[in-house]
Amino acid sequence: MKKWQLLSSAALLTLTLTACNSEKATDEQSTKGSTEVTETAQFPVTLKDALDKEITLEKAPERIITLAPSNTEILFGLGLNDEIIAVNDNDTYPEEALTKESVGGMEFNLEQIISLQPDLVLAHESGMYSFNEQAIAQLESVGIPVFVVKDAKTFEETYETIEQIGQLTNKEQEAEKMVASIKEGIEEIEVKVADLEEKSVFIVVGTDPDLYAAGEETFISEMLDVLNAENAVPELGWPMYSSEQFVNSNPDVILVTYENDMAAIEKNDAYAEMDAVKNGNVKLVDGDTTSRQGPRIVEGIESIGAAIYPEVFNE
Repeated sequence: MKKWQLLSSAALLTLTLTACNSEKATDEQSTKGSTEVTETAQFPVTLKDALDKEITLEKAPERIITLAPSNTEILFGLGLNDEIIAVNDNDTYPEEALTKESVGGMEFNLEQIISLQPDLVLAHESGMYSFNEQAIAQLESVGIPVFVVKDAKTFEETYETIEQIGQLTNKEQEAEKMVASIKEGIEEIEVKVADLEEKSVFIVVGTDPDLYAAGEETFISEMLDVLNAENAVPELGWPMYSSEQFVNSNPDVILVTYENDMAAIEKNDAYAEMDAVKNGNVKLVDGDTTSRQGPRIVEGIESIGAAIYPEVFNE
């Protein structure tokens, strides 16, 4: 081939490669642009909270205050450590929560909250006795959005809460992964207990001055369902039990969530003939993981499982 033909061929190849690379770059920019549009298209986001009140966020919050431990655990689980600027007095997990400023516990300091200039406050339906609609209105009047998280009674409601918080904070994928991880852990536990003999369990949630129990359709009762255990309290919610009712229930296992309640049961002569007391089956379970509607559901179930079936869960 003549020299000029070789040069022409080389030039043509160069032009072709340049055109291909240019087209590829254009495609990549187009794809990147499409991805960016998808990511930003989530905002503004509008959601209804537990009070059936719509709140709208124009962009992902960068300064978040959380008023309930379950909210806090979800936020940290979603990787929002830097965005959390304040927590509440009842937060115990994770350790990073203890390094954050607190805005109160039983009552919240509204002036302090306002001074911190949050762009999202996550309240909780269970705390509306102290952080009420009047407090919410006061914060919203100065432009601070408040989202009241539902007091979840079931795992499914907890999953919805996690997904909602993921939407509000631009952490939808992380929320999906969190829910998937919880479901996977629960399935593994169900397999582990499938062939175990069912035991009846009475969960005491308070003894001073009256004895209160965890009945059906409560968060902790659903944990018993996963463990193939029978709730010895057939009533719904959190009924008060007399000493006679408690003795007559005569469960295989008595669980308490506060250490003081163990002594109140074990040292009470009225309960001495109960099977669980005689057999040393009054057990303490972790009060946080068994009550907080958040990412540690599986740990809560395992805590109860270890108390009911120690031979299986303490291997």
